[in-house]
Amino acid sequence: MPKAFPLTCPRRLAAAAALGLALILAAQSAGKAQTVVVFVNGEPITALDVAQRMKLIEVSTRKPAERQEALDELIDEKLKVQVGKKYGLEIPDKDVDNSFSTMARRMNQTAKQFTDALTKEGISVAALKRRIKADITWSSIIRGKFPSINAVGDKDIQDAHKSDGKETAASYLYTLREILFIVPRGSPPTAFEARRREAEGLRHRFENCQEGVPFARQLTDVAVRDEIHRSSAEIGAAQREVLDATAVGHLTPPETNQEGIDMFAVCARDSATGGDTLGMAQAREAMVAERYTARAKKYLEELRREAIIEPGH
Repeated sequence: MPKAFPLTCPRRLAAAAALGLALILAAQSAGKAQTVVVFVNGEPITALDVAQRMKLIEVSTRKPAERQEALDELIDEKLKVQVGKKYGLEIPDKDVDNSFSTMARRMNQTAKQFTDALTKEGISVAALKRRIKADITWSSIIRGKFPSINAVGDKDIQDAHKSDGKETAASYLYTLREILFIVPRGSPPTAFEARRREAEGLRHRFENCQEGVPFARQLTDVAVRDEIHRSSAEIGAAQREVLDATAVGHLTPPETNQEGIDMFAVCARDSATGGDTLGMAQAREAMVAERYTARAKKYLEELRREAIIEPGH
């Protein structure tokens, strides 16, 4: 029978010491991550939160992030969500997930690919979604609390449009058909991905509205809306860009919404008459954006002055 090592064996003592040191260092690291840096109206921001936000800033801006910059962002984020709760505004998780998926598509990735890329960079997806939720909340609060932001007079628009001296893009009248691949409420992300693949399949086959629309109607759980007409002035800049990049008779790239996967068939795109309506729309958008930014900045400053921001213990 092999002889047992005594409890005082040097190798056992060294192994025990190494294990103990590793446990101590792990505990210290975890404790440091959970260290509260500041309290914002009683809600904590930890060192881990700050580190995660610094990584997120570095990845999105491609330049080093300052610790104070990250901390200021997190404080503002807390205030935005807190004021949303004050007014009873709760953003559904599905809206946050949709915005996350939109970010992924802009990078030509699926939601899963985007998640994997963020994880590889050491960025918490949950932390990014908290920022998305705060931004959606804040936009709703500002536009709801200060409706005068959108009250831009025609004369103001005309004066701004004339004074900027910029050459504006052509104005169009679009004839569109919305095609929706329905996804039942409460379905998992895999259901949306499956329907997105079906939508992409239709998009590749769709060559004109005369044949494509009847074909789409025959597909399972696909809704084809009535024909609609929209001018450039009635459509946001991002959507105009998508419509102008889509050939007549073809489908726009699929988008995710609460009902499922959505696309638009561009059945016609005709030059608009009656003046530079797109230029006027662009001037209106610029003025509303300027008012929104100014009002949001002022209100956030008010919230900061009223908030109780205390250092962590």
